[in-house]
This record gives sequence, C-alpha cells and structure tokens, in this order.
Amino acid sequence: MKKLTLSIAVALVASLGFSSVFKTSAEELEKLDIKLPIPAFMGTPTDVPDDEHLEKPSDKPRPAFMAPKGCKNLAFKKKVTGSVETPNNGTYDLVTDGNKEFSDDSYVELPRSTQWVQIDLEESVKIYAILVWHAHNTPHIYRDLIVQVSDDPEFKEGVKTVYNNDYDNTSLLGVGKDLEYYESHEGRLIDSKGVEARYVRLYSRGSTYSSMNRYTEVEVWGLTK
Repeated sequence: MKKLTLSIAVALVASLGFSSVFKTSAEELEKLDIKLPIPAFMGTPTDVPDDEHLEKPSDKPRPAFMAPKGCKNLAFKKKVTGSVETPNNGTYDLVTDGNKEFSDDSYVELPRSTQWVQIDLEESVKIYAILVWHAHNTPHIYRDLIVQVSDDPEFKEGVKTVYNNDYDNTSLLGVGKDLEYYESHEGRLIDSKGVEARYVRLYSRGSTYSSMNRYTEVEVWGLTK
C-alpha cells in the first residue's frame, strides 16, 4: 500500500511539472520592493485600437511581483553601453542612475530605427525580473521591445530572449509573441524566471510618440551566485 501511494505521489508531481518534490527554505518568496516614479499623466488612454498584439491598458495597479527572498536591483550604477557611440540626448549612465522620474534631462535618446542599450552586471547572476522605463510622459507604445541576456558581451553566443513583442519581425531578431503595451510610470516588468547571465541588452524601434528611442531607467532584479 505504501509503495502504491508513493508511486501515485511521484506521478502527480511529474504531471504538474515540478522539478522536485519538496521546496526548500532557500526558495522562499517575497514581494519585490519596487519604487515607482510619480505619474507624468493621469488616467488611461482613450480610443484604444482593437489590436490582438496590444495589451489593453488598465487603471488598476500592477500586482506585486514575487521573487526569491534577497533579490535586489543589480543594475544600479552599473556600466551601460549602446548601439551608437554618442546618443542624441543624455548619457548612457542615466539608464542605471536610479532616477525614474520623467524630465527632459532624465533619459538618454538614441536615433531612429532599431537601437539598443546594454548593461554589464559584472558577473553572471540569476535574473528574476527586468524593469524598463522609456519616456513615460504620455501613454505611447514602444515598438519592438526585445530583451535578451547573455554571458557574451557581443551577443553572438549563448543569447537568450526573455521578452519580444516584435510580432512582425521588423527588427530581424525573430518573431515575438509578447504583447505591445502603453508606456506608463509603472514601466514594463519582465519575468525572466531566474535566467543566468552577465549582460542584459534591450532593443527598441521608436514609438507611437516619436521615431527616436528613449530610455529613462532599467532595473535588473536578481541574486548573485
């Protein structure tokens, strides 16, 4: 009888897709302590198009994100590089300086077409959430948001995509299945599920507000090994 019960338990665990039967205390979860900037506009967008690729805006706060206890923003003050040597406006260090508030001097602006910013976390870490704030002064939609991670600074080997809403592959990095969304003071939170990497690269291809690419802040929440 005991053998039969054990067999049923093992089969149940396997069917649910768990990697192990027991959870350890090291996997204890807690809410990420995300500090949001002051909203630069009030209300939600009107006349939202009926688009299967667009997430419908909500006037409700984003639910708390649960991650392993001890997670912190590992991107703070880390080195940032980009697809162009000299941005149109601002400097790359603004991406990880901790200032998420919208103002004309709080973001870095890159030229038209597909551009990227890249953060060096200085070591390979476990990444559970990535947050990005573009210019959130109006409820516009950023195009081709693609977020990749790798241990290779050139992103030629070991590249993993954790978010991609380029549904028509205009940036030529693969067809994305994630949804476009309206930019707000909440930024975009990406569940990266504990992926391990040293570098985080974020692509974009302008927005419904401007053909330029603006980044106010990026946070990378994770644990060092």
